Amino acid sequence: MNNISKTTLGNLIEFQRGYDLPKSKMIDGIYPVRSSNGILGYHNEYKTKGPGITIGRSGTVGIPHLIKTNFYPHNTSLFIKDFKGNDVNYIFYFLKNLKLNDRKSGSSVPTMNRNHLHPLDILAHLNITTQKQIAKVLSDLDTKIEINNKINQELEAMAKTLYDYWFVQFDFPDANGKPYNSSGGRMVFNEALKREIPEGWEVKYLTEEMDLQYGFPFSTKLFNSEENGVPVIRIRDILKCSISNHSTQEVDEKYKLNKGDILVGMDGNFHINYWNKEGCYLNQRSLRIRSNENSITEIQTKYSIEPYIKAREKNVSRTTVAHLSAKDVNDLKVLKATNEIQLKANKFFKLTLNKIVSNRDQNQKLSELRNWLLPMLMNGQVTVGEVEQELGMVAEESAKYGNKIG
Repeated sequence: MNNISKTTLGNLIEFQRGYDLPKSKMIDGIYPVRSSNGILGYHNEYKTKGPGITIGRSGTVGIPHLIKTNFYPHNTSLFIKDFKGNDVNYIFYFLKNLKLNDRKSGSSVPTMNRNHLHPLDILAHLNITTQKQIAKVLSDLDTKIEINNKINQELEAMAKTLYDYWFVQFDFPDANGKPYNSSGGRMVFNEALKREIPEGWEVKYLTEEMDLQYGFPFSTKLFNSEENGVPVIRIRDILKCSISNHSTQEVDEKYKLNKGDILVGMDGNFHINYWNKEGCYLNQRSLRIRSNENSITEIQTKYSIEPYIKAREKNVSRTTVAHLSAKDVNDLKVLKATNEIQLKANKFFKLTLNKIVSNRDQNQKLSELRNWLLPMLMNGQVTVGEVEQELGMVAEESAKYGNKIG
């Protein structure tokens, strides 16, 4: 162990129960009301100065949340009343590593009592310089992840704006560089869409424009969490690009996913997302959509079909499980522009998707690194000096991008 001291949690920090604030008494303001499940709303006054930390006291318990501004801790949470001179960021990561959510009590509704937490025996770094060094290593990783997320949000917004201008409003640049539709470009009525589209544009079925593949019927009996066999992607994995199961079952390569593929869940919630991992295989009741050599791109396809898929999901009765059928998929249509306009759109969308997927991939690697370093640093198994050289580049990129966005 390296500079680790044995003490109790109550000697390190002091928790206090949050304050009662019924929604009927909440007055709209700028201060977040932090409950066990997240931000409940915003109030016109605060009880605690930021930065501060809360954990859930009732319901969702024990998970730490760092609040950088002044805030109002709700009575469903515990907040740190006294940091006792310790670094706030270090305490945040320390509590994450402590996994207090595993120490909840209560039967039907889990609860957490500060009187049960304060006597806990712990091992912690008590030197403030060491605390700040450890917190910086971990926060640099989180900052880079946050920056990548913001960049991706901006990339998505730019792509959606171009899609709306060119493929919804039809104001792509004409031969004179002016917005086509607004400048009186010739429009023709399309029977399939029941609307006018630019002259020379085509309406195509999704099935003829893109490469589609439904998932493989993996046997759940062969699923395992020990990473034996191939990664299996189920509906639950689509939104977070996560892997929850592996299988040793033999499966054809046509079910293998590529980075940038669109995945659509076809049961329950019709999740739709770009995939960003290699070597994974799609499970049944999910659909993979991939561009062909001369087709439109994945981004344009997603924006084109998403409104119809969400409308189908919304129209399903609440008493039944929603199902997206092959017929529903076969009925989906997409617009294809004239060759010159489509090539320009494809170039922009492909570059954008490559950046989005790359940032997501980097974030997953950064998250894995942070999750590995967290217990190692907290337990003294590695020191900041042993890892800071490798993380120097991350810190530099965080500062660089942070200045651009901030």
